Amino acid sequence: MERITGVPVPQLRAAVEMFCAPEAAMVLTARGPEQQSKGTDTVGAWINLCLATGRAGRPLSGYGCLTGQGNGQGGREHGQKADQLPGYRKLDDPAARAHVAGVWGVDPDSLPGPGRSAYELLDALGTDIRALLLMGSNPVVSAPRAAHIEQRLRSLDFLAVADVVLSETAELADVVLPVAQWAEETGTTTSLEGRVLLRRRAVAPPPGVHSDLHVLHELAGRLGVEKGFPTDPEEVFEELRRASAGGPADYSGITYRRLAEENGVFWPCPEEPTGTRDAGAAAWAGGSAGGSAGGDGEDAALDTVPDDPATDTDAPRTRPAADTGTAGGARGAHPGTPRLFLDRFATPDGRARFVPVVYRETAEEPDAEYPLLLTTGRVMAQYQSGAQTRRVAELNAAAPGPFVELHPRLAARLGAAEGDPVAVVSRRGRAVAPARITSAIRPDTVFMPFHWPGEGRANTLTNPALDPVSRMPEFKSCAVRVEVLGPGR
Repeated sequence: MERITGVPVPQLRAAVEMFCAPEAAMVLTARGPEQQSKGTDTVGAWINLCLATGRAGRPLSGYGCLTGQGNGQGGREHGQKADQLPGYRKLDDPAARAHVAGVWGVDPDSLPGPGRSAYELLDALGTDIRALLLMGSNPVVSAPRAAHIEQRLRSLDFLAVADVVLSETAELADVVLPVAQWAEETGTTTSLEGRVLLRRRAVAPPPGVHSDLHVLHELAGRLGVEKGFPTDPEEVFEELRRASAGGPADYSGITYRRLAEENGVFWPCPEEPTGTRDAGAAAWAGGSAGGSAGGDGEDAALDTVPDDPATDTDAPRTRPAADTGTAGGARGAHPGTPRLFLDRFATPDGRARFVPVVYRETAEEPDAEYPLLLTTGRVMAQYQSGAQTRRVAELNAAAPGPFVELHPRLAARLGAAEGDPVAVVSRRGRAVAPARITSAIRPDTVFMPFHWPGEGRANTLTNPALDPVSRMPEFKSCAVRVEVLGPGR
């Protein structure tokens, strides 16, 4: 373990003792463990640790992964993935297809099969895919192997982009549709702990700016579909309630009124006949919690990958729930499930499953030509591809541009000083940014934030190798070399 990780054995032992000692302990990760070609295995190992130490189902304990954008959790529960239906139902499950098709009023056979993951879809643009509607995504900056994806976007016969700002991707579009931003729309959002929250709009959008729902409604109408694409958020939520009924993420007992009155409701929350339960009782905290939880690429559009409660990196099967006290809920209504896995797990026999994990190296290990590892990530003042935050003067003052973090020993070996322009070169391209010298990084690793386009675009370098289960690209590791540039660059 020390040889692989570089962490000394005494520190590893101290970490294990620290995790096992308290009554409550949580593993909380961001996107780093998942955005690798072995991300599913990494998260499986974390969940194995939580199961082995009895952290599942306890207050303030378990495993959780922080999504990369607002409501990344809720989007999955709506079926916004290439292999899913609402309620965490699988698209290739005949019973799930029949149920959801019944809600939508269509033939189950008319539903498509599981589609491509996001990167595989982008990589195929210009082949059998000739036109694309892209909503709220900026893959010119955020996709791995970004220069290649930019070429694929340019190869389309038609590209439409619906976005809040004119992003680098929108600049390539044949048509740009201005849409409302989060504070101009009403809807629900779901937290990491599975709490569904109602978010009312704060202001009306400017004249001529419409919601995403309006865009889809108008598109459907022009394609000859007059029904099934409402523009009212509450009407859409009512459809989701029906479609999710009986699924792992069951919203059927949740309404806008309940969300407003109770400050959120935890799923699963099935609809129950009136009078079958006194939902004010906190005793429900000891009832069945047999649902599967769900948990994000550097861009929401790059996260349309499969969710599998048994293996997927985005399925926090040991939901880290707060000690919430009473469950609430109107009389006769299911109170929701603040804490999963109190008496069973989301498996046929209710027993937890350990997942075998075999160590694998990253898809691209360093060699003589590319002797270093590059990892990418975020800075506090910028968000995602930076399309929004780079337009805010105060945020740009705090994080004005890309940089390359180098360990002092590596910088000395290269002859790089603080602020010197350096080129980071991978098998996919070249990015240039000023050096930042820090001992917070390993001597064999360099770091770049991914929020900027142009010559400092970190995702020009990143490896599109995919996790075999989640189909998540390997944003967090690729082989590179660093070159110090002279005045002429």
